[in-house]
Amino acid sequence: MAESVSASHLVIADEDIFEAHAGGKLSVELKSPLDTQRALSIAYTPGVAKVSRAIAADATLAKRYTWANRLVAVVSDGTAVLGLGDIGPSASLPVMEGKSALFKTFAGLDSIPIVLDTKDPDEIVETLIRLRPTFGAVNLEDISAPRCFEIERRVVEALDCPVMHDDQHGTAIVVLAALLGASKVVGREMSSLRVVVSGAGAAGVACANILMASGVSDVTVLDSKGIVHTEREDLNSFKAELAQRTNPLKRTGGLAEALDGADVFLGVSAGVVPEDIIATMAPDCIVFALSNPDPEIHPDVAHKYAAVVATGRSDFPNQINNVLAFPGVFRGALDAGARRITERMKVAAAEAIHGVILDDLEAEHIVPSPLDPRVCPAVAEAVGAAVEEED
Repeated sequence: MAESVSASHLVIADEDIFEAHAGGKLSVELKSPLDTQRALSIAYTPGVAKVSRAIAADATLAKRYTWANRLVAVVSDGTAVLGLGDIGPSASLPVMEGKSALFKTFAGLDSIPIVLDTKDPDEIVETLIRLRPTFGAVNLEDISAPRCFEIERRVVEALDCPVMHDDQHGTAIVVLAALLGASKVVGREMSSLRVVVSGAGAAGVACANILMASGVSDVTVLDSKGIVHTEREDLNSFKAELAQRTNPLKRTGGLAEALDGADVFLGVSAGVVPEDIIATMAPDCIVFALSNPDPEIHPDVAHKYAAVVATGRSDFPNQINNVLAFPGVFRGALDAGARRITERMKVAAAEAIHGVILDDLEAEHIVPSPLDPRVCPAVAEAVGAAVEEED
């Protein structure tokens, strides 16, 4: 079993944090030194002109002679950053730099953070279309809902390369992996679980979709006004469509009505869930309280009623962290030459994450550590195999 590293006893001084970010967290490194006249002549003029002429004559050569084919653009408008909300593009840049650092560390992929000073979906999509020759994949990040749904759909349609909004699909992949583990711990089939998702934003919608695609037939989603159901007249088009596919028993009301007798609580909002409501869930229930930094219910309280508890934090067991998914997903997609990241590839990624932990599965260990070196290769291999199956 790979060593798990916890931050439960880490106390980091503010000055240490700011010092680590001074000047940014990224730099560009050369693959070969430019320390001789010959090296300069090869890397730049006159040698580079031969490569440019060759690409001008045959555009496919850019895949071989530039980094663009395997470069990931990490793109945000800064409207939904972590738990901080709409803090703008400049304030979001440290997060995007961190994302690029994770790509390099876990998947060996180069990436460039791009923060855009616009909230207009048309301008965001058009910018990425114009930048397409520069990169080989797009990781959309921290874009607010419901705009994120439209932006992702349009970018996927416009570009001939892998595109994924990680706040949606990275979260959903790891949630599915965690639920595969938790359901085994409690001895339940996925299809028998009644799941309640608190949060109808980017992560909540994607989680509901992947769980239903994986056999969960009873999923109820809540937003800030209660259960999302077909009789509500205050739903936007995305929630209205979701209402048509969820809540099969037509429940109405709020969190209390939704969680009464439920098997799984999945929190992907900034809300608070009272203990007395968690107490009404089914025996041996599963609680995923993923809000950061403050879970919807404290894990110690949830453990009074739940057989399995997970959070998004590193200082409790069972951290559901997107870094388990996105590096391997993009690495597998790029290695396989995929033009899209499909639902089959996402499910394959979740099953691969689950497969890494399968031999060591227990109530406080339903997903691997984010630092487990087995995860990214397993996910990349599974995603690549899914690409081959779809071709």
